[in-house]
Amino acid sequence: MCLVMLALGQHPRYPLILAANRDEFHARPSAALHAWPDKPGILGGRDLEKGGSWLAASGRGALAVVTNVRDPARRVSGGPSRGDLVSDFLDDNAALAAHYVPSRCAPGLGYDGFNLIAVDHSGAWYGSNRGPVRPLHAGVHGLSNHLLDTDWPKVRRLRMAMHRVLDAGDPSPAGALIRALADRTAVPDEALPETGVPLEWERRLAPPFIVSADYGTRCSSIVLIDHDGLLTLIEHSFDPQGILTATRELSIQLERAPGPWTTAT
Repeated sequence: MCLVMLALGQHPRYPLILAANRDEFHARPSAALHAWPDKPGILGGRDLEKGGSWLAASGRGALAVVTNVRDPARRVSGGPSRGDLVSDFLDDNAALAAHYVPSRCAPGLGYDGFNLIAVDHSGAWYGSNRGPVRPLHAGVHGLSNHLLDTDWPKVRRLRMAMHRVLDAGDPSPAGALIRALADRTAVPDEALPETGVPLEWERRLAPPFIVSADYGTRCSSIVLIDHDGLLTLIEHSFDPQGILTATRELSIQLERAPGPWTTAT
């Protein structure tokens, strides 16, 4: 994923809400949201080039999402796939987010820059191999291609949309969040982040939803977990012109609901 907004303990019906866009080169082969036939109990999209995932959930009550860190000056080539950070966590029934995230963010493992959020009954944890590792408390947390809660324009816009949904107590928040993820409004040059890529790329990458012939938003995803432990994953897929090509929705009853979330002190 390249844009993630996570609300923990903020909604009367859904103690966990996640809204995210996956941005990727259109030529990279991927499978849309499905139940993985070789790994029963896991739902998510799948990278067919390396085998991992950008966002997936498991019936054991685990959820993980990964984004890359945009830092051309510190690129690492030839390392393990960052998508494995998601699939390995879900595939290991003994893994706990509280232990897994710190272990994978340790130095010397060879990954290019990444952010990882993993959630299960041990809590929600964020980590990066370019920054801190910490638990996530009740609240709204935003992530793109820098460290958690970096105030990029796309993060700011999606955060505002999430707060509107939460403040309204919308009993069916998926539609409003999908519309927020579809925001293609250009960002003024003076508000662009400086991430080391050319100005034209900064402009292209700045909106929540990216449209270009070679690279752009491939899918928008919503994850909802209710108080009974029912997880629903919704995915909208798009072509290089940003036209909707498919909508998928899968649900799974979790063996153990994640959380509860504590309030930061």
